[in-house]
Amino acid sequence: MRIAQVAPLFETVPPRRYGGTERVVSWLTEALVDAGHEVTLFASGDSTTRAKLVPVVPQARRFVPNFEVNNAPYARMLELVARQAADFDVLHFHIDFHPFPLFSRLGVPFLTTLHGRMDQEWTQSIYGLYPDVKLVSISDSQRSPAPNLGWAGTVLHGMPQDLLNPVAQGGDYLAFLGRISPEKGIDRAIRIAQRAGLPLKVAAKVGEEDRAWYDQVMAPLLAGGGVEFIGEIDDTQKPAFLSNARALLFPIAWPEPFGLVMIEAMACGCPVIAYPLGSVREVIEDGLTGFIVEGEDAAVAALARVTTLDRHAIRARFEQRWSSKRMAEDYVQIYHRLIG
Repeated sequence: MRIAQVAPLFETVPPRRYGGTERVVSWLTEALVDAGHEVTLFASGDSTTRAKLVPVVPQARRFVPNFEVNNAPYARMLELVARQAADFDVLHFHIDFHPFPLFSRLGVPFLTTLHGRMDQEWTQSIYGLYPDVKLVSISDSQRSPAPNLGWAGTVLHGMPQDLLNPVAQGGDYLAFLGRISPEKGIDRAIRIAQRAGLPLKVAAKVGEEDRAWYDQVMAPLLAGGGVEFIGEIDDTQKPAFLSNARALLFPIAWPEPFGLVMIEAMACGCPVIAYPLGSVREVIEDGLTGFIVEGEDAAVAALARVTTLDRHAIRARFEQRWSSKRMAEDYVQIYHRLIG
């Protein structure tokens, strides 16, 4: 099958450090190549792939508050894809609603995976204009605020099985991985760790959109005792960081569409303590790969028994459920239905 994957341009594919959507696009692209498909990736020129790369811009750049700088490359990318659309059996977009006005009129098979939240007031006003455009959700919970759109299916994320592997049997600190922002619950994680009497290591990005909140609220908390701020880490650093942690704290404060850090932790045999919002109940199996808890009291109590979980069983469950091979197979089924 001839497949176009169209990625965001804010990070390389895959990202050097933090980055969710571009990371998933990379894993999916490489798994489709492994399965023998002819794949073309539209992305930044500094991306790395075994597929054919069409460089839309020379280098990825993180979000900057400038409309033209951010949107002109996407207009260029849509035009490049449209000019080559006849060369593909299916076009797979990962750039929200941007392709809808053009490609809904071209009569070519295309679908869009939505990677963000769907409960914001502006989403229905734009997505509702295109009820027949085929969409893929990354969890069933993600699509629940907008059930009447053209959902073609849900495909849970997966990652290469050998990308992250356990390197130890757990240690005496707690881990927080990802991004420092109010919705990710880093302030909750700090309080949970303090109440549990355990040190917390924070490996996270501070985005410009969260800089003021970080400076005003989080910097004083991170400067307190028992918290070590590491900053962003890459995939080579994650196995030791997660394997040596007693647990990953995931006390989110928003409807998380998926949450890659949960399966990254599982890949390293690290249990997850998570709040039951968004996709959490679809990803974490309570009592097997972690504990799903309501509030800080329950989180502290769960930490007292998290060592009873079998870290080898957590890794085995990761291998059973969360491979990029499985993710690619799920998407190929949708591609066939769309083409048929």
